[in-house]
Amino acid sequence: MRFALRRPAPVPEPSAARGSHSSVRKLIVGISGASGSVYAYAALQALRAAGDIEVHLVLSQQARQTIEIETPHTAADFETIAHVVHRDTDLAATISSGSFLTDGMLIIPCSMKTASAVAHSLNSNLLVRAADVCLKERRKLVMVVRETPLHLGHLRTLTQLAEIGAVILPPIPGMYARPRSVDDIVNHTVGKALDQFGIPNALFARWSGK
Repeated sequence: MRFALRRPAPVPEPSAARGSHSSVRKLIVGISGASGSVYAYAALQALRAAGDIEVHLVLSQQARQTIEIETPHTAADFETIAHVVHRDTDLAATISSGSFLTDGMLIIPCSMKTASAVAHSLNSNLLVRAADVCLKERRKLVMVVRETPLHLGHLRTLTQLAEIGAVILPPIPGMYARPRSVDDIVNHTVGKALDQFGIPNALFARWSGK
């Protein structure tokens, strides 16, 4: 199955680019090498469309390969949607320090390798370091962990992450919304992830009772 990923419509730059800093929120988006690049693309589109959110993007090396395997796009296509792009090898980047204020980080999709590295603070790359910073600064860290089935080691890793403050948000569709397309399924997860950061969105049908 091929996904026809749409390019985002032009949207205004966040107000920081227009000279005002007070209303701008900064959110880090990390993309690991797990299957599910379509979730990352949809999340980047939604964040740009949301308005005053400055998106800081970091892709793992494996993510760049996965993107080309799973989608008709390149990593560069993903990067053009973000406001700031950081190299995964740049441990001196702004997002590697807790003194650089952000609203948190979304890792979408998140491989078990990345999840394990974050759980044990193995800060050998920027993606993991940025996540570790969010945890130590008590900022929101949402991890869209994409693996199935899960063995006991996976479950213990996810438990450890939850215990130290991460939100584990696997891409599980809500069938009550009666999805009609792959886009509907993807947008449900992306919408739930944005909810965690208090970002208004209408990406999926919300339950309103019978």
